[in-house]
Amino acid sequence: MSDLKIAIILGSTRPGRNGAAVADWVLTQAKSRTEADYELIDLLDYPLPHLDEAMPPTMGQYAGEHTKAWAETIAAYDGFVFVTPEYNHSTSGVLKNAIDYLYAEWNNKAAGFVSYGSLGGARAIEHLRGISAELQIATVRQQLSFSMFTDFENFSAFRPGPQHEGAATILFDQLESWAAALKQVRTTQAAAA
Repeated sequence: MSDLKIAIILGSTRPGRNGAAVADWVLTQAKSRTEADYELIDLLDYPLPHLDEAMPPTMGQYAGEHTKAWAETIAAYDGFVFVTPEYNHSTSGVLKNAIDYLYAEWNNKAAGFVSYGSLGGARAIEHLRGISAELQIATVRQQLSFSMFTDFENFSAFRPGPQHEGAATILFDQLESWAAALKQVRTTQAAAA
């Protein structure tokens, strides 16, 4: 087993969401990997209210128990795969809220993106790339974009084409490489502090 831990964060909490099937597929693809351990984080299990911390996350002075629990969860990972729907040309509000709660716990870690929507969720990913840059998350080039028209039957049953498996392998390769490099950066910074 590797000492790299990567979280697959399911960024939708809607009833009847398509994201659960997408995140499960990503986790299944990742289970054969040997360079990192992948785990699913479902935001349904972390019911964060709209950001309710008085201090900015950059201060690291979390008051709420829900914030402290979320911070502890995210701090344990070296990288992330964000699974996001596209809502109104962007990511979901629940994922953006969960990201906004924290700062240092995201820093110097790597992320990849998996999206779904009528245009494959590409615009949601573009927004997440900008958000990630502000949080000092290094994002990998490879992404997975699933179309509601071609990768879902009747817009609800997830049936991804086989070409996505090869794309997932590339995403995982890039993500693990960057996550390992940034783990070394964090280790060096901690030793110098």
